[in-house]
Amino acid sequence: MLHPHKPGQRARNLDRRRPPDDGVIKSSPALCASQESILVCLTNFRFRPMPMPPKLNRKRALFVLTKIDEILAWEKQKEMERDTRFVDLGRYLCEVRAGQYWRLENLKSFDELLTRRFPESRRKAYYLMSIHEHLPPQARKDLKEVGWTKGLELAKLARRDGQHFDCATWLHRAREMPKEDFRREVEKELTGKETEPSELIYFKVYKSQIPVIEQAIETAGLMLGTDKSRGYCLEMICADFLAGAHLDDGNPEILLNSISRYYKFLPGEQQQAFLVNLLEKAS
Repeated sequence: MLHPHKPGQRARNLDRRRPPDDGVIKSSPALCASQESILVCLTNFRFRPMPMPPKLNRKRALFVLTKIDEILAWEKQKEMERDTRFVDLGRYLCEVRAGQYWRLENLKSFDELLTRRFPESRRKAYYLMSIHEHLPPQARKDLKEVGWTKGLELAKLARRDGQHFDCATWLHRAREMPKEDFRREVEKELTGKETEPSELIYFKVYKSQIPVIEQAIETAGLMLGTDKSRGYCLEMICADFLAGAHLDDGNPEILLNSISRYYKFLPGEQQQAFLVNLLEKAS
């Protein structure tokens, strides 16, 4: 039944639709969609012009860019100098061990000297020494040109080949190739396999987290075999997590990729068993 409006009632209804003094519309959602509310909202839009680019100070810009190039060149020079100095460091360490120079400091052994000079890890010292121990004399003369990191790769080849080490060829490659490319080339020569590019990843963990992480990596290593690196073990753990996370309603592409990586980790017999089982279920 329709009721006629009483005098002044329509005016009072319109007053209820007006926003309060603070500009916030306190009305129901249906009322906000009314033309009056839309008009009120549109009046609150502010169109700000795009900021103008700063005036180019050519003199200052040239100075700053030149400084950046100088710092990068300095870093590269320091890295090359570090490579050269470490070659000398390995040669001096070999001389200290041969001449038993640690007696000058009243030490009992060469290992005690390394413990003092290399408190973090003695492994690096032995790496530097291995370059001079395994490379032939003609290669040791040119070590400063290639640096200690490439020299370490050359030492691996020299240790394997012995008298048949092709010194001239590999020294030429070491001079011409970047470090990472040369490392992969040596790895391919030693293993006969093409290695994919690698990258070192650093992240911080708390001491309380280390036992869990170590146990997980050790367990994955037992499943994959002791010949697998910790990087492969970590990848298996991550693949297992992704497979479980996307098993029901997740991304099927991620699940497929995780299963594919799992298959690659399996030994040959298990791969065949997996394929047979898959074909049986498919048929």
